[in-house]
Amino acid sequence: MAYRVTHHEIYGDLPPANAVTITIDGREIEAREGEPIAAALLVNGIRVFRTMPKTGEARGGYCMIGRCSDCLMEVDGELNVRVCVTPVKDGMSVKTQHGLGEFERGATL
Repeated sequence: MAYRVTHHEIYGDLPPANAVTITIDGREIEAREGEPIAAALLVNGIRVFRTMPKTGEARGGYCMIGRCSDCLMEVDGELNVRVCVTPVKDGMSVKTQHGLGEFERGATL
C-alpha cells in the first residue's frame, strides 16, 4: 500500500485497524476495516469508479463527501452506491459501474 499516508504532521500516526479483503472487479485488494471504499480503492491505485452513461467517460472521486454522483459503484449487487461514504467490510464485492449499471434479469425492485 504505497499510497497510504501513515503519518501526518498535525494528526499524528494512522490509528490501528483490522486488515480486510475486498474484491474490486474480480481482483482482491487489502483495505482497512471501516475506511471508505473509495479510500481503499485510491490507496490501491484504482482511480476509475464508474463510466458516464452516454459518453463512456471515466469518472473518479470528485467531492468525496457524498454530495455528488461521481463515485457511484455497484457494491454487493446494489447499484449507485456512493463509495466515498460507504465503509469497507470484509468480503465486499465492488464493481465499476458502467453507465446506469445493469440489474440482474428477473430481479424485483
